[in-house]
Amino acid sequence: MKPVLFIDFDQTLCHDRFWRSMPDGEVAKIQKYLFVDNRKIVGRWMRGEFNSEEINELLARGLKLQYDTLWKVFVSDCKSMNIADEHLYKLDKLENRYHRVLFTDNMDCFTRFTVPSLGLDKHFDKILNSWDLKRAKNENEGALCLDVARSFETEISRCVLADDSENSCEIFRKLGGKSMKVTKDQPLEYWLGSLLYQL
Repeated sequence: MKPVLFIDFDQTLCHDRFWRSMPDGEVAKIQKYLFVDNRKIVGRWMRGEFNSEEINELLARGLKLQYDTLWKVFVSDCKSMNIADEHLYKLDKLENRYHRVLFTDNMDCFTRFTVPSLGLDKHFDKILNSWDLKRAKNENEGALCLDVARSFETEISRCVLADDSENSCEIFRKLGGKSMKVTKDQPLEYWLGSLLYQL
């Protein structure tokens, strides 16, 4: 059976941010308020304890911004996140050798807006989002990876993870899999090309 290729989303497959189309000053305020001052809320959001409407309401109250404007920009930005065509082309070329799994700690907006708008289900055999699962991908020392490998009837030792997080890569290595650390010097394009070269 084919091994699994796990691909992280944020800062691996895509580098765009929520609310990036807001005016620059407001983008900075939003990023600080939510991802610095209220990071615990973000973690709970990624585990399904909040939805996107509730988070936008929180921001509107906390930063005294118009909810309707925030929401409109938020949804539009989620739907228009940029993924390089070359990444998707290479993932498609790897279909015959790997089960391709998009593996992300993300929010409800990813499943609701990003996946259908970008047609990601056409390029991946399975999409695993922490919001839908109500658990982070690295919980229980990466047990979810073992579950996925078993579901495809393959061994974790044959599977590969591409992720920008050193912690995620280390956990995957401890499970017995191969990690490809995504960096500025070795971006996802480099690693996908490496896998294609091995074919």
